[in-house]
Amino acid sequence: MAARKDSGSAAPTAVMASTSGTLDSPVKQIQIEGLVVLKIIKHYQEEGQGSEVVQGVLLGLVVEDRLEITNCFPFPQHTEDDADFDEVQYQMEMMRSLRHVNIDHLHVGWYQSTYYGSFVSRALLDSQFSYQHAIEESVVLIYDPIKTAQGSLSLKAYRLTPKLMEICKEKDFTPEALKKASIGFEHMFEEVPIIIKNSHLISVLLWDLEEKSTVADKHELLNLSSSNHLEKSLQLLMDRVDDMSQDIVKYNTYSRNLSKQQQQKHQYLQRRQQENTQRQSRGEPPLPEEDITKMFKPPQPPPRMDTLLIAGQVNNYCQNVKEFTSQNLGKLFMAEALQGHN
Repeated sequence: MAARKDSGSAAPTAVMASTSGTLDSPVKQIQIEGLVVLKIIKHYQEEGQGSEVVQGVLLGLVVEDRLEITNCFPFPQHTEDDADFDEVQYQMEMMRSLRHVNIDHLHVGWYQSTYYGSFVSRALLDSQFSYQHAIEESVVLIYDPIKTAQGSLSLKAYRLTPKLMEICKEKDFTPEALKKASIGFEHMFEEVPIIIKNSHLISVLLWDLEEKSTVADKHELLNLSSSNHLEKSLQLLMDRVDDMSQDIVKYNTYSRNLSKQQQQKHQYLQRRQQENTQRQSRGEPPLPEEDITKMFKPPQPPPRMDTLLIAGQVNNYCQNVKEFTSQNLGKLFMAEALQGHN
């Protein structure tokens, strides 16, 4: 598989064809080893800077309807000057090395970090389609370091819906095809539930660390001050709404041009019919047949898929704002009630 950067988003391409003999069983649950989660977090902490996106490969196996992710390795960060770096060769060597030490080396998907939840893009869609087309059980893990830094691990798994997979296979993204398939922004991605599995020794260690944690750290959850999370989310939301308004302008322009062309075509056919009527009255032969479709080529409709992706990203931002404000307002109401009792 090859990885490339495209507008801050990952776009790896799957080259492995299968993971196990259970291709007929759809994935209904994902089980992730705690070590994999720590590797993803560590990868971002070491190489992710601000809005920089980090990405990597997920390894594991499929057991009945459960996808078990047991290992992962990152895509190395490199600049455009590293022209001699072969990403495909690097990944093949990594898998070969893991196989030699008897570690699961079968591809089951990929992961990437996100910046304030801005991961819905054409690059992610193309990448996940490449994975899911080659490996049916493939998923993409989205890790949000900003939410995680606020005290709650944010790790979600997504797959393309069967409807969208069929559209991507046919590569027909016209408004008619998407309307026929009844695909909206809410029918593009499906979330798969995640279970994080740890060994008994790690569970005991986590319990011991929680017991030893200081009281001051726990009181951070009661902090009433609002961070810049809401401000940044609203700013990104407004940017995507502007993009959607531009797409609406493009569609309105396309509708006007199409209506204008239909009117010109109708007027042309009327003039031609009148002229043929006059020629027939004079005993002259009718005008030769002409290909109307070549004379009046319909204007190219704007890409509908990009608009759906923008709508999906807007919905994602709205969910983030709703989640953040509900938590923050809950703390404010609780503080107001406590102050009233005092």
